[in-house]
Amino acid sequence: MSQTRCGEEIPRGTVLEDRVMAPGSHWASIVPQGAVLRIVDLEGKQAVDFLCYAAKDPSERYNAADTMKYAGTIFVTKGHSLYSDMGRALYTIVEDTCGRHDTIGGACSAESNHFRYGVKNTPNCRDNFLRGLEEFGLGKKDIVANLNLFMNVPVRSDGKMGLTDGLSVPGDYVDLRAEIDVLTVISNCPQTRNPCNGFDPTPVQLIVWQPLAPEESA
Repeated sequence: MSQTRCGEEIPRGTVLEDRVMAPGSHWASIVPQGAVLRIVDLEGKQAVDFLCYAAKDPSERYNAADTMKYAGTIFVTKGHSLYSDMGRALYTIVEDTCGRHDTIGGACSAESNHFRYGVKNTPNCRDNFLRGLEEFGLGKKDIVANLNLFMNVPVRSDGKMGLTDGLSVPGDYVDLRAEIDVLTVISNCPQTRNPCNGFDPTPVQLIVWQPLAPEESA
């Protein structure tokens, strides 16, 4: 049975991929229907920017607004699905040991970093998304508002939003089950100018596995 780098066992099944993503790296792949994608925050407080699309027709893609409306909350967690702009579930969160992820903050970019911090040409998640999407013939027009796993963006009663240290601790993970074949793009956020990564980006682990059919696991 496979384990995360923090010792947490994954359920029985066929492991399709198991890798550690360095800070600032990206990953893009098609996760097949029924497979589970686990993302592990190995050292804690590390934001992971996440986008997904219907693999057969990427013009159908993750829709942040509908996902929040259907969940009835901006803080998606176990039991919630990530919906496309066609009202179809792309992923369902089947396990979540952290419980706090950001649906509204979006991805950092070279342009937004320059605007906010006065520094040009910084590593950023938008460029990572573009590198991953390029492998599948997609580009700038295909980037939409994304999900930020393990990122903490609290919203006050007056509507003001913050950006604070993440609540995840070493070994926290999220399991997402693919409801269809899903093109998935991930950026392990390189941001160092705000506390989304505790000002110190760290690695995460990514595991994809196909669970055993019920009759196989009996």
